[in-house]
Amino acid sequence: MSGLVPNRQLFRYEIPLRRRRAPPKIDGDLSDWSDEFLMPPLGKLDGREPFAPVYIAWDDNGLYVACRVTGKRHPLYCDPREFRTGDNLRVCTDMRDARDIKRGTRFCQQFYFLPCGGGASRKEPVAGSAPLPQAREQAPPVSPERIRVAASVRRNGYAMEAHIPADCLSGFDPVEHRRIGLYYILEDGDYGQQYLTVGDDMYWWVDPSTWAAAVLCE
Repeated sequence: MSGLVPNRQLFRYEIPLRRRRAPPKIDGDLSDWSDEFLMPPLGKLDGREPFAPVYIAWDDNGLYVACRVTGKRHPLYCDPREFRTGDNLRVCTDMRDARDIKRGTRFCQQFYFLPCGGGASRKEPVAGSAPLPQAREQAPPVSPERIRVAASVRRNGYAMEAHIPADCLSGFDPVEHRRIGLYYILEDGDYGQQYLTVGDDMYWWVDPSTWAAAVLCE
């Protein structure tokens, strides 16, 4: 069933974000990730099956992110200068889960991950952060070198994982603030977009109230 308002926009979501007992090895091999860290397939509410597993987890050292895309027919396209235009994974966080605000605060951040496009060969994975447009106040900038990222690229797809350190997450405090705002969007040249709650038509990159609430669980 389709309509002017996506079905996912009719609900407010609270999802568990599981703690890693042991941190994953950031090497592009996702064999040490399990389904307990999978993001829920909320797209099914709009009749959209996920085309890739996306994992997010936490521990006291920060957040861990991973995804796997298979069955691709076209080569990857990744440009760090225009990270929004090609194959990429973006993750947004709000360490205060201020669900009623329409503009970002200093606790809101956007991170991006590309499976290739970096280094002299343009074959190295890339990670970085980008400002949230129209935010009331921007979080402190994060140097790309602080975010560890690795990818395993094959002819028909890739696997990618990354670690965002705790001190790069503005306001990260899992003791006092166990609820955070969370959003992801995975963009692919073959499959299009896969996202947690709403798509570009709802201006998720401006409005943190469109994100889900994630509870930091053991």
